[in-house]
Amino acid sequence: MYPTPKPALQPNTYAYESSPLVKPTGFREYDARWLLEKEINLMGVQALGMGLGTLIKEMGVKPEIVTGHDFRGYSASVKMALISGLLAAGCKVHDIGLCMTPMAYFAQFDLDVPCVAMVTASHNDNGWTGVKMGANRPLTFGPKEMTRLKEIVLEAKFNLSGNGSYHFVENFPERYIADLTKRPKIKRKLKVVAACGNGTAGAFAPRILEAIGCEVVPLDCDLDYTFPRYNPNTEDMKMLHAMRDAVLMNKADVALGFDGDGDRCGVVDNEGEEIFADKVGVMLARDMSALHKNATFVVDVKSTGLFLTDPVLKANGVKVDYWKTGHSYIKRRVNELGAIAGFEKSGHFFFNKPFGRGYDDGMIFALAVCDMLDRNPDKTMADLRKALPKTWGSPTMAPHCDDEKKYGIVDAVVKHFEELKKDGIRFAGEPIRDLVTVNGVRVTVADGTWGLVRASSNKPELVVVVESPVSESRMREMFKAVDGVLRKHPEVGEYNQTI
Repeated sequence: MYPTPKPALQPNTYAYESSPLVKPTGFREYDARWLLEKEINLMGVQALGMGLGTLIKEMGVKPEIVTGHDFRGYSASVKMALISGLLAAGCKVHDIGLCMTPMAYFAQFDLDVPCVAMVTASHNDNGWTGVKMGANRPLTFGPKEMTRLKEIVLEAKFNLSGNGSYHFVENFPERYIADLTKRPKIKRKLKVVAACGNGTAGAFAPRILEAIGCEVVPLDCDLDYTFPRYNPNTEDMKMLHAMRDAVLMNKADVALGFDGDGDRCGVVDNEGEEIFADKVGVMLARDMSALHKNATFVVDVKSTGLFLTDPVLKANGVKVDYWKTGHSYIKRRVNELGAIAGFEKSGHFFFNKPFGRGYDDGMIFALAVCDMLDRNPDKTMADLRKALPKTWGSPTMAPHCDDEKKYGIVDAVVKHFEELKKDGIRFAGEPIRDLVTVNGVRVTVADGTWGLVRASSNKPELVVVVESPVSESRMREMFKAVDGVLRKHPEVGEYNQTI
């Protein structure tokens, strides 16, 4: 028998060292995230491994799994605790060591292994840990699998058959790098700032970009898990501003920034302008749909409305599907629809054949940006940005809201907007034209200005995004109106950043 996990334990006690700690809220919609030591301990991670191995066998999948870990001071320890649980549940473990998350996804194909468990806190601050999991490449778990995993772990319903085995795959990153770079070099001379925030991608991104023919200016590429300058998060304005400064100082063509586990990428153009990832998605959709007519793209509900209104995309016969935010949701939707690519405002980009294997990879996105510039030798990144119809959009803004309360708040906000629309009441000075409620609520008014409220899938907070095709002032009016709705709920706290 293995002890039933406890939802709370006091550190530095006998109980803490003798029982698994697993806070239930760490099981998110499509992956797992906890504050290490406060919300999960190493015995709790071991229980998670036992539960994952049990679930894999319950699903009828061959119990063989790739593991890897990101560059944080504790990730290797968390991974070994997870592996001990997987071994107890009878899994054959292929450990590829320190890696970016997309390397673990690639390993499923390269090693012909069905399952993956990548230990990473992604872009979350230090102190967080987590696991991204899947048992059907290139997909990762969604709510159904996460709910069942939660039940198995919290109830200690483990199938501990034993007979697991451990195999370390030496120098696996070289195989990933070779796969990405076995292609023609770009013809255009591009000077690229590779910004890694001292996170995992620093060990790999400069090499990959140099291998395809770029002149690379490294920015914070030395690995340092204290993240001394800023958190490696491509939606964080501190990181984007550092990228801007490096572009202008070095007269670079573009800056490409990678998050903590390398599955996301952010862009700053040659004029130092931060281009939010959804706008880069429109640029790439223009480029890719010129090569592949009538292409389908999946985009998340946080993304710009230009995917529907851009005249170039219309002329190329593009079909666009707005879907739930979250790497597992978009991956699955891209796969279901046979879309050529999927884009998230957060910087997760998913490329299907001929560009990729369907999973999110910040490096493939970076190479796609370089290829786009190579195919447009007479245009700068700023030129491509300016060629888009003008809209005014906010960064992703996140007011604090406890995990236990955030979904109830969002349900109330959705209901509020549905009643406004039904009663014909104007919002932000305009009639409500449309509501999209596949993931929170995206309210669009008559002039095309829109605002989004949803629950974050990986932190105790809400997510707010606003955009207007009319003016900056209309964007700000929408934010003020949306925030006014949220302020009716005292459980909603301060924002991490605002416009």
